[in-house]
Amino acid sequence: MKPTLVSGMKPEGHLHLGNYLGTLKNLVELQNSGKYQCYFFVADLHSLTEDFDPKKKYGEITELAAEYLAAGLDPSKSVIFLQSAIPAHSELEGLLFAITPEGELRRMTQYKDKVVVKKQSANIGLLLYPALMTADILLYDAEFVPVGEDQLQHLELTRTLARKFNSRFGKTFVEPKPLTTKTSRVMRLTDPLKKMSKSQSEGCIFLDDSPEEIKKKISRAVTDSGSEIKYDPEKKPGLSNLIGIYTTLKGMDVKAAEKAFSGKSYAEFKSALVELVSNYFSNFREQKKSLLAKPQSLVAILNAGSEKARAVAEKKIAEVKQKIGIAI
Repeated sequence: MKPTLVSGMKPEGHLHLGNYLGTLKNLVELQNSGKYQCYFFVADLHSLTEDFDPKKKYGEITELAAEYLAAGLDPSKSVIFLQSAIPAHSELEGLLFAITPEGELRRMTQYKDKVVVKKQSANIGLLLYPALMTADILLYDAEFVPVGEDQLQHLELTRTLARKFNSRFGKTFVEPKPLTTKTSRVMRLTDPLKKMSKSQSEGCIFLDDSPEEIKKKISRAVTDSGSEIKYDPEKKPGLSNLIGIYTTLKGMDVKAAEKAFSGKSYAEFKSALVELVSNYFSNFREQKKSLLAKPQSLVAILNAGSEKARAVAEKKIAEVKQKIGIAI
């Protein structure tokens, strides 16, 4: 029997290149490896921790579902579902509060960065976010969770709570392991010292950007002094960011790229990058547009996946209630 793998993404508007190279590309590869039983969900409950427009939420959910499918996630190979359609996610989150120390939640980097460092206000959902993430994982007996470095802290809390529950109430949860795959940290085209973000659209390449938009953004991307095409994040952060994008999409190493563009100008390299990015996401753009033209088909796929996920989750939540003595 294949080990279970769980991952989710928040529906917050269309995805950009950083989302793809940092997460989505790896999920497709993990699915297609045939090594795992994959559960991929649209994390709509998690998206409520930030300001949102309820009138746009349905569109954001169906858009992420379309992007999942257009990128290569396949409902015939994986269970693709909607987080909020499974009441057990919120129910297990609430039950886990009984064994979750408040201090552990307050020391989570995401919460500390916003509230302590940036002195911004936050709703209670952001504080409780790691407990819901724990529920997302433990409900499906996930053995592996693909994570980046910024999520290792949350996964460690999940492992801690699984051990704590098992020790107190008996073996119930699988203690998940991080699956650290090679990911690319994509920076803003306009500021290579900051991560690519949709809030700064000029420095962000969205997966459904037109070839004209891609050309405009890459042409204006920050480069560095000198003229040599060389990967050097410290001395040439702008150019190195572009080289990183090129090599990841091309599937080649940095040295090979440097050799290929030896003697070429920044303009020539940017032109090649424009062509690569435009062509790479050509099928994605067409597929996404076609999928979004039939939103009810996307809803049907989410509903079918949610039905499969619900059967697994309800079995686990029943076991949890039995163990803690509240099943009647």
